Amino acid sequence: MTTLTMPHTLSTRQYYGDPVLIIMTALLVTFGLVMMTSASIEIASRSYGDPLYFFKRQLVFMLMGLALGACIIMNPMRLWYRSSVLLLFIAYLTLVLVLIPGIGREVNGSRRWIQLPGFGLQASEIAKLLVITFTAWFLSRHRELVRGTLRGLVYPALLLAPVVGLLLLEPDFGATVVLCLAVMGMLFLGGINLFYMVLAGCILGGGGWLAIVTSEYRQMRLTTFMQTLQNPFSEDVVFGSGYQLAQALIGFGRGEWGGVGLGNSIQKMYFLPEAHTDFVLAIVAEELGLVSVVLLLLLFFGFIARALMLARRNEESGRLFAAYLGYGISLLFLGQLVINAAVNVGLLPTKGLTLPFLSYGGSSLIMSIAMVAVLLRIDIEHHLYTTQPRTVQPNSREVSR
Repeated sequence: MTTLTMPHTLSTRQYYGDPVLIIMTALLVTFGLVMMTSASIEIASRSYGDPLYFFKRQLVFMLMGLALGACIIMNPMRLWYRSSVLLLFIAYLTLVLVLIPGIGREVNGSRRWIQLPGFGLQASEIAKLLVITFTAWFLSRHRELVRGTLRGLVYPALLLAPVVGLLLLEPDFGATVVLCLAVMGMLFLGGINLFYMVLAGCILGGGGWLAIVTSEYRQMRLTTFMQTLQNPFSEDVVFGSGYQLAQALIGFGRGEWGGVGLGNSIQKMYFLPEAHTDFVLAIVAEELGLVSVVLLLLLFFGFIARALMLARRNEESGRLFAAYLGYGISLLFLGQLVINAAVNVGLLPTKGLTLPFLSYGGSSLIMSIAMVAVLLRIDIEHHLYTTQPRTVQPNSREVSR
């Protein structure tokens, strides 16, 4: 492939990234701050004596995310491309560190956080972006290998297997599922042979089932989920391990179409555990109603569709690394959104997955904003690539960046 390269210096003075994506992100972050504050105001007042305790912390996390995003936007994608293998090993290191006593912090039986001054950094949130970056590098550098041979599946699988194993040791089954689905989606978009795709899906499905049947708490969640499908308000569910889901469904029911009003939720009054984190969508439904939930989901899907469109533009212009990285980030957002929403309404077993931009959590918000910054940087470089005069003829590997 003979294509033209870009200059090493990129100016962002005239174009700061796709305005539609920026507006959608701003709406999600702003709405998330409002709803997270509403969902947490009671527990913050009782536990910390400050109704705005979680709001203040989330605001700090947002500013940290914006600072990190600014750094990402100012650096060219070629740095990500050249550092992709190193980033994978950083993902290994991060996931190992979180398992070391004294470094990793255990909460509710899971060791997922590296304790830093002021907050805990969730290792899986960092690892997801780093793994996606490596996968994008592999797909862009070895495109023909992926499309033509089984080795194109085996090689990345061997390199990503330690990540899956370390995530399951935390344990963080939800992050494992989201990451595996995103990587599988990237391989599919990269043109992998359909037979190999089905084979990989069967192997992952079998591994997932094995992870469930060998874990007592996962079996309990699956059993509760099956009971919930039959009768979500049976005594065994409501007063057993399905209590959290039952309270979430009550929130959806109380909200009906228009909601009971912002700030008027009853479920957040200690009835619904984790109301400001994993189950913030149930509070949205209770306070603002089902119509608002549908509009929120449409905004999310519009955001993801826009991100996929930006990635598609890069693929059409031959910028394969940027394209696959954009696809991977879009799929991460999509997987987390679908799983969190499905858990809130009882369509999937309860999992500790946050809703991007809405749920309380420093790692989730910071990395969500960082991933948007990557998308914007990809779009900025594509814009410059397609509008600036080019006179140099590079090889195909150069344009894949």
